[in-house]
Amino acid sequence: MALIKKTSIEEVVDRADMVEIVSARTQLRRVGARWTGRCPFHEERTPSFSVNAADKLFYCFGCGKGGDLIGFVRESEGLAFAEAVEWLADRTGVQLEYEEGSPREEAGRERRKRLLALLESAASFYERYLWDAPAGERVRAYLGERGLGAEVCRRFRLGLSPGGDVLPGKARARGFTQKELVEAGVVNRRGNDYYGGRLVFPLADGRGRVLGFGARRLSESDPVPAKYVNSPESDLFHKATLVYGLNHARARIAKEDRAVVVEGYTDVLALHQAGLEVAVASMGTALTETQLKELRRLTSRLYLCFDADAAGEAATLRGMDLAYREFDEVRVVPLPPGSDPAEKPEGFAALLDAAVSYPRHRVKLEIDRARSKEEAFQRLRDVMAPFDPNTEWLEAIEYAAERLDLPGDLQAALAPRPLRRTGQVSRKILDAGARLERDALAGVLAHPELVAVLRELSSDHFDSEPHRRLREHVIERGIADAELTGLVAELDALAAAEGIDEPTARELLLRLRERHLIRELATAEGERALELRGELARVREAASAMV
Repeated sequence: MALIKKTSIEEVVDRADMVEIVSARTQLRRVGARWTGRCPFHEERTPSFSVNAADKLFYCFGCGKGGDLIGFVRESEGLAFAEAVEWLADRTGVQLEYEEGSPREEAGRERRKRLLALLESAASFYERYLWDAPAGERVRAYLGERGLGAEVCRRFRLGLSPGGDVLPGKARARGFTQKELVEAGVVNRRGNDYYGGRLVFPLADGRGRVLGFGARRLSESDPVPAKYVNSPESDLFHKATLVYGLNHARARIAKEDRAVVVEGYTDVLALHQAGLEVAVASMGTALTETQLKELRRLTSRLYLCFDADAAGEAATLRGMDLAYREFDEVRVVPLPPGSDPAEKPEGFAALLDAAVSYPRHRVKLEIDRARSKEEAFQRLRDVMAPFDPNTEWLEAIEYAAERLDLPGDLQAALAPRPLRRTGQVSRKILDAGARLERDALAGVLAHPELVAVLRELSSDHFDSEPHRRLREHVIERGIADAELTGLVAELDALAAAEGIDEPTARELLLRLRERHLIRELATAEGERALELRGELARVREAASAMV
């Protein structure tokens, strides 16, 4: 994939209004030179979210998230860097330029652009046909019978295919070729509408770009027996990479730090209509690594809600195993056999409350389908072996022991045997020395005229590696990575919140120099020790004069 030119990235950032973009996620109010509000990334009652509109930085004192404009879009929309730049370009009207690629790459990019335009045009056509054409009346009635109102159906852009050559003919009239119709998956081998006479669900990526369609059978006379058909696999459409409804749910998922994964399109619609806007569908019960990666960008917690029969299938269990390895918390929502969330969406909250941990679900499943106690014990050993021992697995072992009436030695034999080290390092409380470094750097960021003073301090004056990197970045004005950008945003907000003025910042830099001199003195001898003592006295005198 060709790289976006740096000049284009700079133009996008320069043209975008930081306050306008953040305000779409949370209400902001102006306080002096900054804007504050409730954090869009976690629930809070007291506003702790700060925006520097001039430098286009954000930071939350509550959850610690911070960064620049592109970082905000990445966090709130769950996008990669290039996708976030493209997202901003769409909203600012900037025509992105890419580093010069081969003619083949340029042709590929133009081809993809045309196919996306064709799919978007097709989705709009199907929508209009459902809501405006007389043929759509019976389908609208069918949706009403399923309890799906017009508002949620329109939000998810449901449509109806008239079949035949209607859509292909209109597309050709707009300049699209037959080859493009085939590559986009909107025509069959005969050249007719691929989804003839079916209820159409546009299948979009996380940014809302239509990549294909799912279509539900509406008539017994439909020549295709399958209840649902999807677009054929292509360069654009890969069923295993899409999460249905993610473009509508992503902001709420990030806000609530949870996602509810169900099986079907209508399950998602029904739950969103009932107010559970964190619901998405896995495009089939077997979760894939790519789908989980998309969700992991937004949340650390998953609720899996699959049909009782499907939840025991090997492919589904492999997907659940993958999810359990990648997410901090995975819970399984119990569904009565033969039911689905769309039947009683208003009561779904009670099912969420009854969700059990994945280890407990898996242990129960293996015991329920074993033909004997011995078989159940062996199944459990095989299932638990790859996982790290933790509280959830230990609770599941206790459950298994009670169900199977196991003695203590056999309980111990079930304990998972760790194959890997996991766990996130907790954020350490800053000690006095680290706070000194942090506050001094915050002061320099707030008062750029002090960069010359910072330049006089070497990297040895800083214990923290991130602080050393930030010192170098501030002096050299290099390109900051995501970690550095987040630190800049944090210290920018800190300087404003704590009112670090220019004299205070100078004093903090002197205190850093004082600390460094004291450390050197601890091992210095002779003339060097005398020299250091003299310098230390001068620094302390200068610092005292500023108090």
